[in-house]
Amino acid sequence: MHKHTNQKAQKEFGRLLDIMDDLRTGCPWDREQSFESLRKLTIEETYELGDAILQKDMQEIKGELGDLLLHIVFYAKIGSETGDFEIYDVVNSICKKLIFRHPHIYGDVKVKNAQDVEDNWEDLKLKEGRKGVLSGVPKSLPALIKANRVQEKVQGIGFDWKKKEDVWDKVKEEIAELETEMRNNGNSKSKDTVEAEFGDLFFSIINAARLYGVEPENALEKTNLKFIRRFNYIEEKANKMKKSLREMDLDEMDIYWEEAKRLEPEK
Repeated sequence: MHKHTNQKAQKEFGRLLDIMDDLRTGCPWDREQSFESLRKLTIEETYELGDAILQKDMQEIKGELGDLLLHIVFYAKIGSETGDFEIYDVVNSICKKLIFRHPHIYGDVKVKNAQDVEDNWEDLKLKEGRKGVLSGVPKSLPALIKANRVQEKVQGIGFDWKKKEDVWDKVKEEIAELETEMRNNGNSKSKDTVEAEFGDLFFSIINAARLYGVEPENALEKTNLKFIRRFNYIEEKANKMKKSLREMDLDEMDIYWEEAKRLEPEK
């Protein structure tokens, strides 16, 4: 069954490459695209895949994966036109990288758990020529995701809390420092200082999430979606009563907020 599935996948992948050739030569829009013009579209497709994953919508995940695969093939097609690389080079490169970074599968290295794999992964990246542990973190990552990746990477070389419970002392310390700065808000330099203290607090909370196995980006986005869902419920209630939200006082809004909470399925 596995071999049969691979044969079908290879056939369809070859078909996609042929279609890409046709689009690049025959479609005016596809012909005009470049690495730079596709970049923002690729970022958008990645976020759409992220949305589908959080919604656990398997059909959407399948579709968005197809969109991302098209972008990979598109970049490779442009690379072949410039003479820099082809799709073969892309696939061969990732195969070689995966084999090198999994010596516990393709070599004689022994690992006890997933954490050992992550630790070895960072060491192997440095052997590949990375200038530093954090050099591989993209500059354009959103700040929350970047903070999490930075913390994961330094943890991989042992720069971490000895006991995860100790992180809460740091969180409490950052809250106390922020409260102190907020009380000193009359200071002309206070705004920048308060901002810095908020940043330190966010960083420590993201650190705590990582230590307890929670993906902070996913956690925050699920809360965003929950808030939007409940607020939309309040808005629907206002519309049914032919009232604007500004005409509803906070107590009335809170009643519908709690009602929206009760209507949510139990986890």
